[in-house]
Amino acid sequence: MRILELKQLDAFLRRRRVALDRAEAVARPIIDDVRKRGDRAVEEYAHKFDNYDGPLRLGPVEMRRAWQAVDASLRRALRESARNIEKFARWQRPKSWMRAVSPGVRAGQIVVPLASAGCYAPGGRFPLPSTVLMTAIPARVAGVERVAVACPRGPLIVLAAAHAARAESLYPVGGVQAIAAMAYGTRKIARAERIVGPGNIYVTAAKKIVAAETGIDFIAGPTEIVLVAEKGNAGHIAADMMAQAEHDPAAVAILLTPSRALARAVAAQIGPQWTNCAAVLTRSLDEAMEVSNRIAPEHLWLADPRLLPRVTNAGSIFLGDHSPVAAGDYASGPNHTLPTAGAARLRGGLSVNDFLKVVTVQQLTPRGLARLAATVVELARAEGLEHHARSIEARFK
Repeated sequence: MRILELKQLDAFLRRRRVALDRAEAVARPIIDDVRKRGDRAVEEYAHKFDNYDGPLRLGPVEMRRAWQAVDASLRRALRESARNIEKFARWQRPKSWMRAVSPGVRAGQIVVPLASAGCYAPGGRFPLPSTVLMTAIPARVAGVERVAVACPRGPLIVLAAAHAARAESLYPVGGVQAIAAMAYGTRKIARAERIVGPGNIYVTAAKKIVAAETGIDFIAGPTEIVLVAEKGNAGHIAADMMAQAEHDPAAVAILLTPSRALARAVAAQIGPQWTNCAAVLTRSLDEAMEVSNRIAPEHLWLADPRLLPRVTNAGSIFLGDHSPVAAGDYASGPNHTLPTAGAARLRGGLSVNDFLKVVTVQQLTPRGLARLAATVVELARAEGLEHHARSIEARFK
């Protein structure tokens, strides 16, 4: 870990920016091949990249067997995590409503779930059953009828998590071929209306390519954490930084602090081998918050909860010494599928809303339409849309 001046921050962040164009060049022909040859292409790429030659779809029977095969302690952990994720997702779900805009004019919205969702769970360096829970459970809470999970080779622990999340199917394939198959559909892998979940740079590139024809959550890069503190437990801060940095060599963990003493104490806990960790010295906490908002980090940890009103950009926020990011990664309830690389300027993390359509509804009585008629006719003719105006007038002849 290094201690940097603020002017060195951009250079440190630049090291984690991986251009998608090279990954897209690799992903595009695979996507085209899967689209053209379907299951045969998926099977060939699964063998080539993951040394997998098994079935392309596993169902409830296989998931139930996996659930029974894992340790009872793991089942308890999966149940508790699933319960909290589901509870939080239910709180997030928007409601349908109708209200009177004016006499005789009622308007509102209905909330409609997507028909299908494809949830991608990485399986390269580490299998991530927590990602299965974080993606499939909000889809189920939304009311999505068909929820499928894709994960390379379908490890036992991932199958067990898919059972806990009530997924319908698990496709034991990964990478670009899994994204392409869920985007366009094959004989054995059903098309998904929205594909969600993190992955490596090639999965990210594939999601970007298929986004023109199917829904995705967002383009996500390597994980990141920003911590803002003037004082605190150096051991706890160091532990949280290393927890995120261990995900990927391209991940970044940054402590923003006006305290050189705290920066040195944290650096002493981490050591020089963690080159993706850095403490950045700022002139004040105010400047630290300004820098954090410019970074728009995936995870933001604040030593002092009173700083919360100053946050404008973050994927998810963790307040105080007893709120480590790892708690949110697994079990506290909010989703851990979060925007990275500055995308938190535009949106928050995955939620039940990603699997819903909010459809507006309008109902006018004769009296209500009469009250609006002059306004609509005037505006329609101002825009040169004569038949819009006549569609109103026809009802009063």
